[in-house]
Amino acid sequence: MNLGGFLDLRARYDRVVFSGNLMYVDTTGGHASGPLSAFQIPGFGVTIPPGSHIDGKMDSTQFMATLLGGYRVMDNPDFTFDLLGGIRFWHVANEITATVTHPLIGHRTASYSEDFSWFDPLVGARIFVPLNGAFSLQSEADIGGAGIGSDYTWSVLASINYTFTGNLSASVGYKALKVDYDHHGHVYDTLLSGPAIGITWRF
Repeated sequence: MNLGGFLDLRARYDRVVFSGNLMYVDTTGGHASGPLSAFQIPGFGVTIPPGSHIDGKMDSTQFMATLLGGYRVMDNPDFTFDLLGGIRFWHVANEITATVTHPLIGHRTASYSEDFSWFDPLVGARIFVPLNGAFSLQSEADIGGAGIGSDYTWSVLASINYTFTGNLSASVGYKALKVDYDHHGHVYDTLLSGPAIGITWRF
């Protein structure tokens, strides 16, 4: 991973709730192999001789934006429950570069790039449970796609929170985001998951 980041925004007016989040991930992967038997790579224009070595590198960037709105169905001091609906936007860009080395052809490089985007409809829910003292639990989940954009997508975020002041709190939790997209020759089937830490400022 070269760079990755998330940003979450939430707002509420009476029982009407809104939430949005952004994600950006930039990754690079490489692999080298050789000596190889004769083969071809589109863009080189020649057959690669036996014994060649190849270096491959892939740069990939993924951008995701989710916008949800909904209604607070339950609102009491011990428990809140929100029903949500909205959309998720995806943009994926990939670039693959291959460099072949052999005495007969020297160094030859070919590259291929692509980018594609789509929207997914979503439904979801969010709960918030105050605990003893300044601690609380929060969980949010959504699911969508249904073949309109991706075949399916879902996300889950669960966290335990500690409130320092009326405006400032910290959170530790776990987030998972899954999407399975396969349209017009473009495939993006991935699961992003891991621990999450954050600071919340309320205004």
